[in-house]
Amino acid sequence: MTNPRRVVVTGLGWVTSMGLSVDKVWQRLLDGESGITTITRFDTDGFGTTFAGEVAEWDGGPKVDPRTAKRLDRFAQFAVNASVDAVEDSGIDFTKEDRWRCGAIIGSGVGGMDEFCAGVRKLDSKGPGRVSPFLVPKLMCNAAAGNVSIRFRLCGPNTAIATACASGAHAIGEAGQAIRQGVADVMLAGGSEAALSPIGLASFIALKALSSRNGDPAGASRPFDKERDGFILAEGAGIVVLEEYEHAKARGANIYAELLGYGQSADGFHITAPDEQGAGAAHAMAVALDDCKRSPADVDYINAHATSTHLGDLAEIRAVKGLFGKDAYNTMMSATKSMTGHLLGASGGVEAIIVAKAIKHGKIPPTINLTEPDEECDMDFVADGARDADISVAMSNSFGFGGHNVSLVFGKV
Repeated sequence: MTNPRRVVVTGLGWVTSMGLSVDKVWQRLLDGESGITTITRFDTDGFGTTFAGEVAEWDGGPKVDPRTAKRLDRFAQFAVNASVDAVEDSGIDFTKEDRWRCGAIIGSGVGGMDEFCAGVRKLDSKGPGRVSPFLVPKLMCNAAAGNVSIRFRLCGPNTAIATACASGAHAIGEAGQAIRQGVADVMLAGGSEAALSPIGLASFIALKALSSRNGDPAGASRPFDKERDGFILAEGAGIVVLEEYEHAKARGANIYAELLGYGQSADGFHITAPDEQGAGAAHAMAVALDDCKRSPADVDYINAHATSTHLGDLAEIRAVKGLFGKDAYNTMMSATKSMTGHLLGASGGVEAIIVAKAIKHGKIPPTINLTEPDEECDMDFVADGARDADISVAMSNSFGFGGHNVSLVFGKV
């Protein structure tokens, strides 16, 4: 398309283990605080990992009335709450918009896992006649996107994306494309996940994917460190309001950043392990940069996928070095999952918010718990605390089981 329309970020909302307020959690991230704690919402006796990024004392959320909350799985509750906050932050009034040109694309890796498990338990204990009629509407992966569109009566593009840990970033990329191509003017986009349940935790333990540093939850997520031993399961949501630039400017919206580029690829390698050389990840980054006519030398900051697994962290570093060459050593890169844990399908949404805030405020959150870097992990990981920086172009990477790779490029407006 000749001269595609520009896409900007005008609203932010999230639900995290560190809190719900974007500004308060942002400050905690800058302070290098961890949101990883011992699990309280179910008994972890017998589990090899007993800590996570848990959204504690959750009762449906402050932006969902109790009657509605009962009809939503936890992951959809997260998504609706984060979406309401993002819309309020953006100041947009959908009653004044063409609803056919406003939509929502929200990703999730597993959807309503809690509800599915509850349905199976009821089937086993009480028989098929007692299975809830709300089971399917609550567990389906598109429940978040559907309920958000219903909340605001958005009648434009409405899609759910399920690409594991790349889901939220995929959703933002595709929502941006809808605006660029003239299909929509305003989109809510991001991801939501609530896989922190007994079966979710047990499943990832069985995969040997999680850290077992039970004596030190806050220090367990150690991206790029020699002592890293797996990721930390977390839950929550991250939603952004994307808007066509002229539309946002006309209504006097506060603009955080511009979504400049979007790239995706597949490893075509293994269902859970990354291509060890990071070829697919490098290709997604290259496509995203080409999409916005930028080069690696233009990138000031990368928010790394960096989950604190041995193979994953190395693959990302190799991908960045392979694509950026010597410019890799001039690029700041931090792993905020060291503080938030890994929100699976919601991580791309949460990290897009972090990048937008970094660009807007000129501050980069640190990588914590990095005390002895792996030999190949020799880049600038902002490991000595938050840093002031003039960020013109930033990148956010998300990679998921299945070999899904997504890279988003954001810029200062």
